[in-house]
This record gives sequence, structure tokens and C-alpha cells, in this order.
Amino acid sequence: MSQLVTREDREGGAILRLNRPEKMNALTVDLFAELRAHVEALDKEADTIGAVVLRGEGRCFSAGHDLADISSGENPPKPHFQADTIERLAMLQQPLIVVVHGVCYTGGLELALSGDLIVAGESARFADTHAKWALTPIWGLSQRLPRRVGPSKAREMMFTCRTYTGREAEAMGLADACVEDAALDEYVDRLVADILAQSWFSHRANKRLLLQTDGLPLSAGLAQEVYRTEGRGPDMRDRIAAFAARRPAKA
Repeated sequence: MSQLVTREDREGGAILRLNRPEKMNALTVDLFAELRAHVEALDKEADTIGAVVLRGEGRCFSAGHDLADISSGENPPKPHFQADTIERLAMLQQPLIVVVHGVCYTGGLELALSGDLIVAGESARFADTHAKWALTPIWGLSQRLPRRVGPSKAREMMFTCRTYTGREAEAMGLADACVEDAALDEYVDRLVADILAQSWFSHRANKRLLLQTDGLPLSAGLAQEVYRTEGRGPDMRDRIAAFAARRPAKA
């Protein structure tokens, strides 16, 4: 039986792939169960895995929540299982990069919004179609989408069910970058390498700080940064020494 979510470790990073290409990676309870197991494992491996990539196999990232799964009556292990799994994914200690090619609709968009960064190929197509099916978001879209694109654009996406290209997603801030599909793998590899080359201590501390202060008034956020700082990492001295060793001696 094939895995619904696969994992590949590569030079300090981990790549998770949604693996239902014959169903355009439509999201089922079983797929979420496998995704959750990977997330729980990765959260315990922050010292050996410094960044995580989430993408889809085949023609697209994800066509969204599997409508057949909905109509047949889902039986998740516990209430709000999918939403909780997406939240755990968003809260991973490591930076999370979501890579989107092809369609990324509705539930797939809710999943993609868990990413710290979203990279789109030019083939990417984003849409929230909850209203098309007389549904409302329950996996975080109503909160994460406005924080990415602003309240007005989020309303436009939610009310019209329009489809947006990768370039349009980049322009509105939904995607952090949009590149040609042929260059997508190379771009993502370089991005991950750049992230992994920096201090993993700083990445984990900075992500916690950003998550903990999201939505706070400026004064409260500044107090969190200044008075609850995690300070210097164990690799600080080695990094400064390595930089100093590369500098030419002063005349």
C-alpha cells in the first residue's frame, strides 16, 4: 500500500510530499493521519532537521478537501483533527516552506497557509471555494489568509471564489515568490540551503518569537522581544570566530 505522505531527508532538511497524485492530492482523514505522524516526528528532530518543505506529487499541490470523503461521512480520530494537524504543522520548530505548483484550492490553501514561506510555480492556481459548496472554513483559513493578504483581499477571495495565478499570488503577498516551473526545484533547493546555512538556534527562537507575538500590540511585542529573549545561541562564538578568520588582516 502506497504512502499518502512521503518523507525524504536531504542534507539537514526534510521534504514531505502529499502522495495522492491520481486524486490531485485531495485531502482525506487517512492522509492527515500520516501527515500528523510526520509532523510529530519532525518536531522531535529539531537538532538534526533544520528546515521542512511541504509539496505535492504529480500535477498539483492539492485540489483541496476530498469531497467524496466529506459525503461518505468522515471519521477522524478526534474532533477537529485536521485543523489541529495543520496547527501543529504551522507550529513546527523548524522553518516550513510550502511549494505550490498546479492547483491549491480551499482545503489545500488552508494547508498551504501553515507555511512560514510559500513558493509558487507559474502554474500555481490558488482559490478559496468554500462558498461554492456552501461550506465555511474550519482549518484556519479565516484567520491565516487575512494575515497574509490583508482583510480586503481575503474577503474578495472568500466571496468570489476566484482563481488567482502564481504571479497574482506573489503580487498580493499570498506567495513569497513565483518562479518558472522548470526552475522551481532549483529555487527551493537554494532557498533551503540558505536557511540551513544560518543558525538553527536563531531560526527556532525567531519562529517562537514571531508566533508568540502575532497580534499583540507593539508595546507588548517589544516587551516580549526585549525581556524574554532567548539570548545567544551555542554556535555564536564559533560563527563569529569563523567570520573573523576569513577577514583579511588590517595593514
